[in-house]
Amino acid sequence: MKYGFIGVGHMGGAILRGFLASGAISGEDAIVLGRTEESTRDIANRYTVTPAVSGEQLAEAADMIFIGVVPGVVPQVLREIKPALEGREHDKIVVSMAAGVTIASMEEILGSSAKIVRIMPNAPAEVGEIMVSLSVNEAATDEDVKRVAELFDTIGRGRIVDESLIDAVIGLSGSSPAYTYMYIRALMKCGTDNGMTAEDAKVFAAQAVLGAAKLVMNSDKSLDDMIDAICTKGGTTEAAVKVLKELDFEGTVLKGAQAAADRSAELSRK
Repeated sequence: MKYGFIGVGHMGGAILRGFLASGAISGEDAIVLGRTEESTRDIANRYTVTPAVSGEQLAEAADMIFIGVVPGVVPQVLREIKPALEGREHDKIVVSMAAGVTIASMEEILGSSAKIVRIMPNAPAEVGEIMVSLSVNEAATDEDVKRVAELFDTIGRGRIVDESLIDAVIGLSGSSPAYTYMYIRALMKCGTDNGMTAEDAKVFAAQAVLGAAKLVMNSDKSLDDMIDAICTKGGTTEAAVKVLKELDFEGTVLKGAQAAADRSAELSRK
């Protein structure tokens, strides 16, 4: 099976690197197309993959076509690959990761017989910890969806969700690595303010967040119970949690996540 990547920027590049690192796909099965001939050649050399000269050529050769360009360029890319899909819609799957670009808008260009999977990934793809939603059109079969989901399971977790929920997905996983980095940075500042080196503070903070996330994933306890379990009365954690509650920490995070979800919905309406 051949995999094509149109646009290998931040997210598209992270996904490609993740797939290659996990062994889910091999370099000889990957085809790339960058913004220019020079960038395409550089990407191909960097990852030892095959360069394409056009979107149509890439789509001709690939069975699964990942579109990782900015939202405004997606229609142009779809028009470019459309000739390669005509009459071969059953053989190819188009996977788009562009925020605000709906399945319906893609079908307007490619037609309803094209197999379309709209995904919303996040940055940890290249370290094997992606969280990605998958929304599909009616042309995509259960086997198609399974194939895409299993591919993403090699670099993290994929969940099938209705497209109507994609704005929520953006708020809670698509954009949230940035909020998490801010949280880690604040913890690091506490470390350095109290005499730690920046490197030690980063490791302590990041590992604590990683460990806490794993506990959440592996426990059937409620988050309230998990918080209470480490808040010894009169202890250090209780003191921290008290201050964070007074400052409406969770409410502030919620407002940020909702802003991302609202912006996603706004982009979809344009």
